[in-house]
Amino acid sequence: MGLLSLGTPLPWEKVQKHADHVRQHGIQQFLHIWKNTKDKKGDVLLWGDEVEYMVVSYDEKNRNALLSLRQAEILKALEKKEIELREEETGLSLRNVEKTPSFHPEYGRYMLEATPGFPYTAQLRDLVGVQENMARRREIAKAQMLPNEVPVTIASFPRLGAPGQFTDPYYPPTGAASRSLFLPDELINPHARFPTLTANIRERRGSKVAMNVPIFKDKKTPSPFIDPTIPVDRNIYPEDANARDGAAKPDHIYMDSMGFGMGCCCLQITFQATDIYEARRLYDQLAPLCSIFLALTAASPAWRGYLSDQDCRWNVIAGSVDDRTPEELGLQPLKNQKFVIPKSRYDSIDTYISLDPELRPEYNDTLLVQDEQIKKTLTDSGVDELLASHYAHLFIRDPIVVYSELIDQDDETSSDHFENIQSTNWQTMRFKPPPPGTDIGWRVEFRSMEIQITDFENAAFATFIVLLTRVILSFRLNFYIPISKSDLNMQAAQRRDAVLNQKFYFRKNIFSRSSHIAYNTSLSTATGSETASESCADSSVTSSDDASRLSEAETESPLPPIEEEYDIFTIDEIINGTTKCEGDDNDSSDYGFPGLVPLVQSYLDTMSIDVETRCKLNAYMELISKRASGQLHTAAKWMREYIRGHPDYKFDSVVSKEINYDLVKTIEKLTNGQEWDGIGSQFLGGMADRV
Repeated sequence: MGLLSLGTPLPWEKVQKHADHVRQHGIQQFLHIWKNTKDKKGDVLLWGDEVEYMVVSYDEKNRNALLSLRQAEILKALEKKEIELREEETGLSLRNVEKTPSFHPEYGRYMLEATPGFPYTAQLRDLVGVQENMARRREIAKAQMLPNEVPVTIASFPRLGAPGQFTDPYYPPTGAASRSLFLPDELINPHARFPTLTANIRERRGSKVAMNVPIFKDKKTPSPFIDPTIPVDRNIYPEDANARDGAAKPDHIYMDSMGFGMGCCCLQITFQATDIYEARRLYDQLAPLCSIFLALTAASPAWRGYLSDQDCRWNVIAGSVDDRTPEELGLQPLKNQKFVIPKSRYDSIDTYISLDPELRPEYNDTLLVQDEQIKKTLTDSGVDELLASHYAHLFIRDPIVVYSELIDQDDETSSDHFENIQSTNWQTMRFKPPPPGTDIGWRVEFRSMEIQITDFENAAFATFIVLLTRVILSFRLNFYIPISKSDLNMQAAQRRDAVLNQKFYFRKNIFSRSSHIAYNTSLSTATGSETASESCADSSVTSSDDASRLSEAETESPLPPIEEEYDIFTIDEIINGTTKCEGDDNDSSDYGFPGLVPLVQSYLDTMSIDVETRCKLNAYMELISKRASGQLHTAAKWMREYIRGHPDYKFDSVVSKEINYDLVKTIEKLTNGQEWDGIGSQFLGGMADRV
């Protein structure tokens, strides 16, 4: 959602005059936070998820599923309900899963964001309570809606921007903020931040945003495909010429508004680490996993009323907030701008930041564009080279929204200028310093996953990522691959049926160097179900003997060239494991890649877990394992096949309103636990009995 402040947002011509001021004071604000909290230790694992919903309004008479624009009314009712529920909680001893969730606005006026309301702990009972908490959020939200409205967790609405009516109520696409040919400004959250963000991105780049998603070429799809629904002759705004001047590409689905990207829904997980060093390690080790879980959660096969030839939202969002000018894109010589910038401000990470010895300089193998003056300010203040480079890179960006009332701030107590830049760098991972004046610790956010249709799926992926963080720290795993390979993985992850058809760069030996000792030490402590704790909090090797052995392991043998450290794997091999890599003579890989699910299972084997809890966790891992192997389809594949199998589908790539209506109705049934072994059998079959 980003930073929501109250005040008067400035238009772009005034924002750019304050850009250097915001950057300079943002860095000073970070330095105050860093100096006050860099030595902070002993924070416990706390974590939370963010689930985003679309509110759908059914027009039963015309068989149309519409996006309800009643966000403000629903949130007002939810705020009142939240107060009532929290008053009822007073004096009660409740599990975290039972505590009142919180609801927040999102970019789209048809969207809601829901969080647990209270952080989860490391206790296993919190892990297995996530699904119940998510179901409770959905139930509470639904109760504040009209009878014909439902909260659905769909990553991208198939007919957003399609011809005809797709919002309730209808508005024509003639707004001045986005100037879109397809989307009305009325679907943007009316909070001043959002229309200003939309307009200022357009004005900064000098044109409308332009996203072109390849069309899915079905049996009767015209070739070349020239979209007949683009109103190329419209002449309301100067930017209307963009489409006819080449922004709309043949054989692609053209989109021209921030709403197409920021109007998507995702599942995000935030963890509080023990200290800044653990947070930096988790940031790095989770980063190579972002593309893997993007592919596994793929859920966006249709855009603007057409089936596309990609399955994920990521590049659409990246394009929807891409504020780079022609100079920054490298299309014109630098004159008014400082840098040529390789990526949108919404993209994969560009540098690793951990101080672990496993981080070799060769892994940061892409050009990292940095503001050298900002980097000098940071290093002169004691910030190490890696972290200084990270922020000197993020702060090459301009602020997009600046409030006139918040230009002058107390840098020792405020972080608004810092968050202005930090929160509009939407990367696969986010490294989050503690907010000033709070007892919150250093955190990392895992941001790549697409929202799933059911609470069961969303709980499964959220829980699995949390368990992976414990495994990474407990077994001292090493997932490092070069940044350039992670970038390639992100593109592969979005292709149609990537889980089945794509291969991904991944590290061959994640137990290299010290990791074997940590792994074997951890496993050897488990002699039975009564020997270990039920908490996931203690996730490091702590004995002096172990620490000594880990130190010795770091210098046992020379390091191989990094090209020998990674290979290409299928998602199935990464998740479920594989035998020894063909042609690999490295003794440390005699047993092949162990697989992420077997690793988590091995970690759980070291803990004291009751049968019911273990069965529920096993059900989550079974879902992920079967999605990876192809036994169960991703949401994107299931939706695509549902659309292509619909009796009204004409094999021309068009998703009509009737098809969309039936699809959303079926999704609602799946959400309610119906048809898992019926129409949803290829997607959730066999899982109903495991919930």
